[in-house]
Amino acid sequence: MARSTSPLNPKRWFDRMQPQTLQIATWLLYLNGFFALVDLIDGGGYLNVIRLRYTGGVLIGVISVALYAAGGWLMANDRKLGYRLALVAALSPFVLRLWAYQGIPAGVYDKISDGSTLELLFDVALCALILHPQSRQHQKIWYK
Repeated sequence: MARSTSPLNPKRWFDRMQPQTLQIATWLLYLNGFFALVDLIDGGGYLNVIRLRYTGGVLIGVISVALYAAGGWLMANDRKLGYRLALVAALSPFVLRLWAYQGIPAGVYDKISDGSTLELLFDVALCALILHPQSRQHQKIWYK
């Protein structure tokens, strides 16, 4: 039995038929991706520290930004790969911040939050929305 796959729609960046948790997560993926791109270019956050300290830092920053965009777009097109990429993108700031600030004398909160409580709230909210039981159930049933 052949599996039916519909082609990806390049114009579909948002799906109104998804539960609210996934709708908001999609918007937060795009928003966080935009601010990660600004941090990478502008040189203001943890991606700049990675870019300056490590040889492949720019590539890691570009991959991080691409994870946000690809995760949101593929989730809007009902793909399980998009959900997985979105989950990796949502968890990546925590891992990358700890990696960027290793060896720097600072508290754990400062390392995880990068000194910005608002940014930390958006990252935690994105993780909570993607890992919400309603989101997980929807992607198990409806995503291809």
